[in-house]
Formats: sequence, C-alpha cells, structure tokens
Amino acid sequence: MGARLPAHLEVSGIMRLAQTAGGFATVVSRGEKDAGTILLLTLQRGGNARLWERMPQLDGSRNFAVTAAEDVENPSKIQGYIARRSAQDPDCWIVELDIDDADRFVASLAG
Repeated sequence: MGARLPAHLEVSGIMRLAQTAGGFATVVSRGEKDAGTILLLTLQRGGNARLWERMPQLDGSRNFAVTAAEDVENPSKIQGYIARRSAQDPDCWIVELDIDDADRFVASLAG
C-alpha cells in the first residue's frame, strides 16, 4: 500500500474533477490538512442526497461507500450523521458535490 495523498490535495482534486464533469463542488467543512477523513455529500440537481465515507475493504483498499442517504421520513438523517461524525472526528472534511451520476463519479475515485 502506497503513501496516502494529503487530504487537502485530494479534496482539491475531487473538486476539480467534479467541476470538469459539469458539476458543482464546495468545501462545507475543512478538516486536518494532511490526514483528515473525507466525507462526500453528493446531490443530483439538488436532490437524492447521499453521504459517502471511505470504508476499509477486505482486500485492504479504502473505497467510498454510502453511510447515509436522504430519507423522506427523516429529513435530518444526513445532517445528524454529519454532526455525530464531526463530534467524533473534528478533523474530517465535508465536501458537497452536486453532480449527475454521483455513483459513477464516486466510483471513479477508487484507486
């Protein structure tokens, strides 16, 4: 397993990729510059919100996986998860991406 890219550089790259793909990207919360955890809040045309976080895989890789999704019956579900996660890890980054085909975009970040 190779060296990890500093979080601020990875966030910058993710944002550029989203903008190049015609999407919108913004940092909602800045985390620790070099080693902060990155959470992606994806939207598709302002809806279908999902929160992604890197999760360890059986093969040792760390791919993004959905940890919370928009819930009509519980509209504060994602914000509640973000609040709990931020309290647990104040060094985490939260990046909002409004992009078509968010699943494919996030899958392209694996590697």
